[in-house]
Amino acid sequence: MDYDALFKAQLDALKRDGNYRIFAELERRCGQFPRAANHGTGAREVTVWCSNDYLGMGQHPKVMEAMHTAIDRCGTGAGGTRNISGTNILHRELEAELADLHAKEAALLFTSGYVSNWASLGTLGARLPGAVILSDALNHASMIEGIRHSRADKVIWKHNDPEDLDRKLAAIPADRPKIVAFESVYSMDGDIAPIREIVEVAEKHGAMTYLDEVHAVGMYGPRGAGVAEQEGLMDRITLIEGTLGKAYGVVGGYITGSAALIDFIRSFSSGFIFTTALPPAVAAAAAASIRHLKESDAERMGQRERVAQLRARLDNLGIPHLPNPSHIIPVMIGDPVKCRQIADILMEEYGIYVQPINYPTVPKGTERLRFTPSPLHTEEDIDRLVSALGTLWKQCALSRAVA
Repeated sequence: MDYDALFKAQLDALKRDGNYRIFAELERRCGQFPRAANHGTGAREVTVWCSNDYLGMGQHPKVMEAMHTAIDRCGTGAGGTRNISGTNILHRELEAELADLHAKEAALLFTSGYVSNWASLGTLGARLPGAVILSDALNHASMIEGIRHSRADKVIWKHNDPEDLDRKLAAIPADRPKIVAFESVYSMDGDIAPIREIVEVAEKHGAMTYLDEVHAVGMYGPRGAGVAEQEGLMDRITLIEGTLGKAYGVVGGYITGSAALIDFIRSFSSGFIFTTALPPAVAAAAAASIRHLKESDAERMGQRERVAQLRARLDNLGIPHLPNPSHIIPVMIGDPVKCRQIADILMEEYGIYVQPINYPTVPKGTERLRFTPSPLHTEEDIDRLVSALGTLWKQCALSRAVA
């Protein structure tokens, strides 16, 4: 059997539909974010507009210094899994920072936010007898995979709809463990969950709450703990999950909760037990980033100013973008081929890098460019981006928003 032919047939179908992904070959330049060297086709230097390093902390002097110091102190790798030889004092110090950040008793590190969701939901659903996991309809793939892996009963509730969640919970016997899993900031539309209403419904039915704050940690709340901190709700949420790879500018995932909950996941999760630990230098850099953003609001305020500026300029040109209260600006195209085409032209002719977001990440017909302004983007960067979009909107005969 010609297996390569089978692979190629499906890849060709992706390309025909305009959904084939092409990686940009970029090199981040230390101290020059959001500038990057382009080793692919087009402009030799580009301005990155789609980074999840939302605040530029990946190149913050305090974060880099902490990593350099830890490398000199500990070397590179962790040396193994946490259970065998990989636990370092820097891991414990980072977990203490995370527990303090979310006002929880304990925290547990994972190698990525994807793994922390997959491993934690998979363990909870599998180990709690008779558990039912109630998942928001737009939850991330990592949460969906964790629920599937658990083999627990699953109930989908309408996106950000506490009333539908209430109905679904009411239909489940009171004596069954129930886990309400949802996100705070949804990364493709940029909308924010009604956390208070969701928590109140969950409490009414005796359900535990599992909140994914990966796109919110570092970004919201007086100390950057996320939307739950901003709304004064952290103490009412059973488990808060986050990432170190977005606003904190490093890599890794984590969960926080009660000491018993965290020890439960630590003791039973294969996604934790059998995985090599994060390098100690990564842990040191993440801890430095968290400590800085606990004290500094300048990065968050600068980022919000740039978001407001870009939205206002898009409105002036009638370029449609989804309204939301978050830091994510989805500019709507609605056609996968044009979405890819516009992204390519922006890269090759204008030195502007933004990835097209197509199916299956978003539903067909809602293809978009997802912009994430940082505090390090300048007004000149915004001018250049908006001017380019205005030109391309005309050239590609795309519809404009009506004021």
